[in-house]
Amino acid sequence: MFHVNRRGFLQLGLASAALSAAGRPALTADKPSQYPPTRVITKGPRHHWFGYYDKLQFDPSSRFVLGMEVPFEHRSPEADDIIKIGLIDLEDNDRWTELDQSIAWNWQQGCMLQWIPGEKSKILWNDRDGDRFVCRILDVETGNGRTIPHPIYSVSPDGKTAVTPDFRRIADVRPGYGYTGLKDPFTDDLAPEETGIFRVDLETGESKLIISLADIAKIGEIPKAQPGIKHYFNHLLFSPNGERFIALHRWRYPNGSRLTRLITAKPDGSDIRVVIPNGYASHFIWRDPQHILSQSKNYLGNSNWGDFLFEDKDNGILEEIGHGVLDGGGHLSYLPGNEWILNDTYPKGAERMQIPHLYHVESGKRIDIGKFHLPKEYTGEWRVDTHPRFSPNSQYVCIDSPYQNQGRQLHLIDISEVIHSS
Repeated sequence: MFHVNRRGFLQLGLASAALSAAGRPALTADKPSQYPPTRVITKGPRHHWFGYYDKLQFDPSSRFVLGMEVPFEHRSPEADDIIKIGLIDLEDNDRWTELDQSIAWNWQQGCMLQWIPGEKSKILWNDRDGDRFVCRILDVETGNGRTIPHPIYSVSPDGKTAVTPDFRRIADVRPGYGYTGLKDPFTDDLAPEETGIFRVDLETGESKLIISLADIAKIGEIPKAQPGIKHYFNHLLFSPNGERFIALHRWRYPNGSRLTRLITAKPDGSDIRVVIPNGYASHFIWRDPQHILSQSKNYLGNSNWGDFLFEDKDNGILEEIGHGVLDGGGHLSYLPGNEWILNDTYPKGAERMQIPHLYHVESGKRIDIGKFHLPKEYTGEWRVDTHPRFSPNSQYVCIDSPYQNQGRQLHLIDISEVIHSS
């Protein structure tokens, strides 16, 4: 198990992989009985959450859960607002242990906090150090840490490389996804040559611009192009074998609206493919190294947003998945084995209920795993999407959601019976 040492870090003992029921709080049915057992694993008065759905929140043993803590809600972060980074032990009464902090974060994705793939005890997150954003790496077993002089977004499956957009530019064009504290030096340039997507070597700390905004603006056709559109990248994700990555190429119109293309490329920025060229791309996930599940519209006779399977090639549309059943606006993940898709919804109806759900690919059956009320004050930049994340053993799903009068907190859902009984 983890033990706090004198430096305030955690140490990982040999018993970490031996999960016993001792010290585990019961998963209680906080929600109606038709849903799997759920418990809230953080508590007020401070607020806790994790952020995006495509990051590793659980350690490889599925026992330890990462989270972030703030003392306020319902406003934009300011440059010196601190979030605390912590670890929750599911086998020790959901004990919270503070690890470190950051001043480079946002409400939707936090500070990119995540376990490093392939590592049992190393985590990383973004921070700000003087006049630059950086990445902190911490071994929670030894307490040893180091700093990479460049922020990261998505980490390769071998844990050695990262790709990242320019968070300064995102903060300028899409509040809630970039970081405050540093201004975009290219704010007046609609498609600058000096910024775009960077590859970061997590071993040496070296970074290199691999796709510029000037380059991507010249590739293929920009749907509904007009003067004054401002280009940027967001939402990057390595393929399961690390040989390619996804990025969303977005452009904002003078009136604030935006359109999006989904592209893929090799880690060196070469072999760029425009998989979704029509301007409508949103949440996505790799199914395997050759296929991508993404939300889009105006495909296969569906003018509404839906979930479509694409081959990793130019205009790679193949088929729609779960038409009318799998929500077309949620945050998608495949559980290990690809038999199940994990998803959620934005607030539904007058009650503003968010509904995480599982979709069985072979049978086409959807199973809702909870309903979570989102009060109206959680809106816009500081809304709380549930962003469901699964544990490596597929037993748990963790979500972000307000809880009673304690603000946003982390909720744990036990999906083991759902998975094994279907």
